[in-house]
Parts: sequence; C-alpha cells; structure tokens
Amino acid sequence: MPNLKLIGMRLKSVTNIQKITQSMKMVSAAKFARAERDLKSARPLGAAAQAFYEQADITTDKEAPKELFVTITSDRGLAGAVHGNVSKNIRAQLHEKMAKGDDLSNVKVICVGDKSRAFFQRFFPGQLIMVGSEIGRLPPQFGDAAIIANNILNCGYEFDIGNLVYNKYKTVVSYDTTNIPFFSQEVVTNSDKTTVYDSLDADVIQSYMEFSLASLIYYTLKEGATSEQSSRMTAMENSSKNAAEMIEKLRITFNRTRQAVITGELIEIISGAAAL
Repeated sequence: MPNLKLIGMRLKSVTNIQKITQSMKMVSAAKFARAERDLKSARPLGAAAQAFYEQADITTDKEAPKELFVTITSDRGLAGAVHGNVSKNIRAQLHEKMAKGDDLSNVKVICVGDKSRAFFQRFFPGQLIMVGSEIGRLPPQFGDAAIIANNILNCGYEFDIGNLVYNKYKTVVSYDTTNIPFFSQEVVTNSDKTTVYDSLDADVIQSYMEFSLASLIYYTLKEGATSEQSSRMTAMENSSKNAAEMIEKLRITFNRTRQAVITGELIEIISGAAAL
C-alpha cells in the first residue's frame, strides 16, 4: 500500500510546480506581446537587407566555397524544441554534405546563444569556432546585432557563403526553421550584377556589408525571440495542464489510501473488541 505521507508530499510538490508553470506562462505572454510588436518594425529592415542579395543575384563560382553557419538561438530553455530545431537543421545540412562526399573542413559554425553550443560540441566539435552567450535575457537591440556582426566578420575564418539559421515566426503555435544567406565582401565585389550600381568602391561595399549583416542578424534575433516566447508560452500551458491531470490522479490515490488506512484501523478496533 502506498505511503500516505509520501503521496501528500508528491501532491504538494506537483501543486507548487503547477503554480510556477502558470506564472511562467503569464510572464511569457507579456513578453510575447512586446516581442510581436517589435517584430513588425524589424521585418522591413530584414526584407530590405535580403533584397540586395536577391536582385543582385550574388553567387560564387568556386567549386568548394568556404561556408559559415550561424545559429540564432538564446541562453534560455523551457521553450520546447525551438532551439533544438535550429541545431538539427544545420546537422541535416552537414549530413547531406557528408553523404555527397564533401569535406567538412570548409564548413564552420558560430553559435549565437548558449543552447546550441552543447549540441555542436557533441556532434561537430571540429566545426565550432565561436560561441556568443548572454543572448535572450533581454529583448534584442540593434547594438547587440552590430556586436555579433562585427565578431562574425572578425572571427578569423575567411568564408565565402554564410547562412543565418533561425526560427521564423508564423503564428502563436507555429514557426519555420529558415536559412538566410549572406556573402563575403570578395564575393559581392566579384559578382557580375554588382557593377550596375554607381560609385561602388571597396569602402562603400565594406560599410554596406557590415550594416547589411547587422540588419539581418537584428531581424533574425527578433524573429527568434518571438518564436521562443510563443513556444515557451505554449510549453508552459501544456505543463500546467499535465500538472492538473497529475494532481487529480494523486488526489484520488491519496483519498483512496486514506480511506484504506481508516478502514484498516476500524477493522483492528472491531476485531480487538470482539476478542474481548
């Protein structure tokens, strides 16, 4: 027979957990509303930065270009699979390259957010070259994106093609893990259609590349933050529901056990009285 005291302790513990998850859901709902408002103003900035690469049709003709993957995650968990999907997306692309027989020595990874660091330290430690932490504790600002962009450009790895892998917010309950390409200054300068722009020298291209990369990172940080808060809100709601179901089952078990204990004591009292 289950111990009545242990069941009571378990019931109290689950009740406290339910209170925590309900509080976290309320906090995430408030943060999500702010993140969604900020995202509306950041999306035009990201669209403008992507339009240059699309209209200029920038590509590289190298047989084995050096690639750089940048994971846009954060340091905070309890948000479902929102961070794991970014890491798994890159892993799938790397496995596809390995299946084709490509060498991964030309592929490197930079982790923005501590949640993706452990994943790549385990599966692809040779590709990980830099980790950025303290991401996600506060709403992302353009200054944060500029610092990240500066570290990417000065990481010491001369890449040709880069990919920002992030979660694109769709609705409260859904998001898509998406890639945004970006290119090095050399690739942009040598592109055929870049020459149609007037007054393009090395300094202008360098300045634009720095601003463009910072704009893309700012946009992806905002998309990722909104997806994270919506996912955390949903995860905490599901956790609260699961805790409520567990509390109901524990209360039934507690009452049945208490009744069994009382019945057993009454039987002992009646049996003792009958013996006398």
